Amino acid sequence: MIPESWAHLPFFTRDWPRIAAALAAETRMILPSASKRFAALDLTPPDKVRVVILGQDPYPTPGHAHGLAFSVEPDLRPLPRSLNNIYKELQDDLDITRPNGDLRGWARQGVLLLNTALSVPAGDAGGHAKLGWQRLTEDILDAVSATPCAFILWGGHAQKLRPHIRPGDHLVIETAHPSPLSARRGFFGSRPFSRVNGWLEARGEAQVDWGG
Repeated sequence: MIPESWAHLPFFTRDWPRIAAALAAETRMILPSASKRFAALDLTPPDKVRVVILGQDPYPTPGHAHGLAFSVEPDLRPLPRSLNNIYKELQDDLDITRPNGDLRGWARQGVLLLNTALSVPAGDAGGHAKLGWQRLTEDILDAVSATPCAFILWGGHAQKLRPHIRPGDHLVIETAHPSPLSARRGFFGSRPFSRVNGWLEARGEAQVDWGG
């Protein structure tokens, strides 16, 4: 269950046994299912990470979350409102329209779609925010920022984790969250997708196909 390529992180010996025990003792439905809990890490191993997009916790509605921040199963309609706003900005930024809410194509290109909590009780948004998952996020940010990386920090929750990014030749984009409550306060018009691709191109790296 622990992603082999990330198993060296201190979190998995220091924190995971306690969190795993707490999850096993839960009487409520926990989302996503255990098999999808580490999906983002499975799809984007450390040596492939080029971009990190930080979310908060999984969607608390059954059938939505599948282990990647902001992403949903491909047959889900309508899209969650934050994801819908992300797609509006993608359309305005690069004139790209995506067919569904499944972002696994981004993950396979080195975009780590990381929630700061990897579980949530059904119907209880933020219900596992204090379980200890953030220690994993801190370890991951420390590890991947050992080399230049692009970080997209949407909203205050993500931006509070910036101190765990090591100094380096990174691109760090900090704007309002794409939530309907805040998207018009700096998220719309921020052009994160073209900015990441410009940074990658300047480094001689392949751009992210945000439509893929």
